[in-house]
Amino acid sequence: MRAGLLAVGIAGAAVLVTAPAAAAQAAEGGGTITVTPRSAPAGAEVDLRVIGCDGVTGSASSAAFVSPARLAPSADDPTLFAEARVKSSAVPEAYPVSVTCDGVEGKVTGTLRVLDGSAAGASPAPSPTAPVHAGGGGTAERQALAVHRAPAAAPSEGPGTRHALIGLGLAAVAAVAVAVRSVRRRRSPGSPTRR
Repeated sequence: MRAGLLAVGIAGAAVLVTAPAAAAQAAEGGGTITVTPRSAPAGAEVDLRVIGCDGVTGSASSAAFVSPARLAPSADDPTLFAEARVKSSAVPEAYPVSVTCDGVEGKVTGTLRVLDGSAAGASPAPSPTAPVHAGGGGTAERQALAVHRAPAAAPSEGPGTRHALIGLGLAAVAAVAVAVRSVRRRRSPGSPTRR
């Protein structure tokens, strides 16, 4: 039993030591912010987890973010969670992340390091450099244009001679089958015969 607990403890310590992608940064007020990944290229998305806000909402802002991230309760309370997108125009450097909650600005602070996309060997995903004002109007307009531009369907033609002949043949086969069956019933030994 002790050996099993010791193995579990060693495995847990190994996971904590080998997981540098996310780092919890403690604030003076006792709160912490975890940015995952701690270093990300421009255009990437990062996860934010905050402990230390008494309320159920808040916001995290940074000059590296496209827009402030709205914090909301996560499944593992008392953590607040949000996703934020790094500007595609963000210069590689360390950016402060400031959390506003409980009416206090900067209650929890942390850091996000933006990596050089060319050094990482991958081009950053395209992303907006400012908040996107989305609405349904553009979609509805495109759908209306698509309806007007759709080619008219070809006029539907009825069945041709071939279809008519197949239908007549099937009807004849069915009529013969019914006639044969009724003749067999009349000749069966248990049925009365007419004279």
